Amino acid sequence: MRTRSLLALVGVAAALSVSAAVPASAADTPVLTTGAAGGTPVATGDVLSASLASGTAATLYSSSTGTSGVSCSSSTFTATVADNPAAPGAATESLTGHTFDSSTCTSNVTGVLGVTSITVDNLPYTTTVASDGTVTVTPAAGSTIQTTVKLRTLLGSITCVYQAPSLSGTASNTDNSIAFTNQQFTKTSGSSLCFGNGYFTAKYAPVTDTSQSGSPAVFVN
Repeated sequence: MRTRSLLALVGVAAALSVSAAVPASAADTPVLTTGAAGGTPVATGDVLSASLASGTAATLYSSSTGTSGVSCSSSTFTATVADNPAAPGAATESLTGHTFDSSTCTSNVTGVLGVTSITVDNLPYTTTVASDGTVTVTPAAGSTIQTTVKLRTLLGSITCVYQAPSLSGTASNTDNSIAFTNQQFTKTSGSSLCFGNGYFTAKYAPVTDTSQSGSPAVFVN
């Protein structure tokens, strides 16, 4: 009996040692990590940020297939992580900032001389990033996603207001990007020089965790 007890203790100790050496399972990996897929978990409260991917522009065109409208070569978003559950799942962020540098914006709409400003209203928005890469942006209850575009025209300054119920995008680990393609906005106010619909396209990369040293790239799991 004594020999069996000693053997049993040795067996338990060996099992515990093996367990300690086994890495965390995939189920323990959160949706958002930094450094690599399955890397360091992004902490709740961390601030994520990204500017337009190099060589790209954010556009708001009058149709999904046209090239008439407004184009900006500098834009940045900032979001705070609210929840980062285990994958597969969906992380939740609060989009607190989305800016466009009007000095880099141009318009080829007839009668428009330039872009004074582009402002994203009604912030913050709720952003979810799912394990399959689906990104969804929604406004607060009772609100709407809204963008105000101020233009200089031959007839003076005009203000165009565009709204959308939500936006859908795609996250990619290839370049740590979030991309939006032809997301439709409807004009709710503005002169006849404001096009009736606005189709928003932009690619932001790389998305980084600015709360961590070195601002590492963010991956989706």
